[in-house]
Amino acid sequence: MNSPDQEKPIPSNRETPEEEPVGRRTWLTRAVSAMGLSAAGLIAPSLLSAAEQNHSDPTRVPGRTPSPYGSRASTETAQRLTTATHSLTPHQVLHGIITPSALHFERHHNGVPMIDPDQHRLLIHGLVERPLTFSMNDLMRFPSVTRTLFIECSGNSGKEWNGPTGKTVQDTHGLMSTSEWTGVPLMTVLAEAGIKPEAAWVLAEGSDSAAMTRSLPLAEVLKDALLCYAQNGEALRPEQGYPLRLVLPGWEGNTCIKWLRRLKLGTAPFMTREETSRYTDLMPDGTARQFTFVMEAKSVITGPSGGQRIEPGFTEIRGLAWSGRGLVKTVEVSTDGGRTWQPAHLQGPVLPQCHTRFRFSWSWNGEEAILQSRCADETGYVQPTRAALVAARGVNSSYHYNAIQSWKVDRQGQVTNVQV
Repeated sequence: MNSPDQEKPIPSNRETPEEEPVGRRTWLTRAVSAMGLSAAGLIAPSLLSAAEQNHSDPTRVPGRTPSPYGSRASTETAQRLTTATHSLTPHQVLHGIITPSALHFERHHNGVPMIDPDQHRLLIHGLVERPLTFSMNDLMRFPSVTRTLFIECSGNSGKEWNGPTGKTVQDTHGLMSTSEWTGVPLMTVLAEAGIKPEAAWVLAEGSDSAAMTRSLPLAEVLKDALLCYAQNGEALRPEQGYPLRLVLPGWEGNTCIKWLRRLKLGTAPFMTREETSRYTDLMPDGTARQFTFVMEAKSVITGPSGGQRIEPGFTEIRGLAWSGRGLVKTVEVSTDGGRTWQPAHLQGPVLPQCHTRFRFSWSWNGEEAILQSRCADETGYVQPTRAALVAARGVNSSYHYNAIQSWKVDRQGQVTNVQV
């Protein structure tokens, strides 16, 4: 019997006077090649052509190799709607309560700064015993906490003050998102500096070219404010304040200062541009409400909703509810424009200052219908009708619109934004 090195040569196709002997390993390699699978294809299936990767039977071709950073399937195309100053989350196509970081809404006042985290510093000064400067490494050494919280721009739904403007949930309610936020409690860091007894307000300032600033009542923010450096398990994204942002559970998004660089303690509000000429609520008598921080209870049906179409028969009405004051306690759904209401099922987890999913089973009979939802929070506050909200606050404001949203289903099953 021949040893492996003494096997009988297999004739080659080379047109040379002398033929080289071919061993078992070489023969196997050529056999695989003859079957249509190159060695490169076996080692790196990601090199396959698009047609091969999208084969009608995925069990007949190798799959893609691991990648350094994950990506979504090529057929998934949900994206934010963007303008020069903000982008909107497509809630009508999302599931659960966590907004993917790549789809979390944006709002900035003069673009997204690019910041080197190794050079970034947080200054704490004013009415403190010891003015201090913290690096990101300093902050990350403190004990951390993680909370799942919504952030909502106070201008979310603002265009609806003057009529049914947005075509989809993304248009009407896209300036809100929920994420898992990780950071150090503000109280922990301020304690290192020593708060003087007369301190009552704190000025928070960002590192963007607008130097976004807001005055915040110290006693309130010390309760549960976070200095966050992570979102959904990874570092903040640049548009979400990388490397550091302030997160105030349940408060309007503009108070959650991004790219945070300075906290100054004082005895009174600092009366910045963003809390005098901006982010105030103009009332019917000409006065303006100021420092209306908390986002009141609100809900919206995300499906069926504007821009969608349904067929007669069973459909599950789904949506989101939230309150800046704490837990959502109940959500009710109406299919007749608010004449009658029925309780919806709250899908766990139900967390304070966090989006809550609700569901309601419905069989559409093909007739016109007006779909609405309203929520109540643990304080007893109930989401108002548009008429009640306008009666109390008029139509001259741009912020804190939380009226009941109405979607009309016509006889063809097409869903549009209406007000009733």
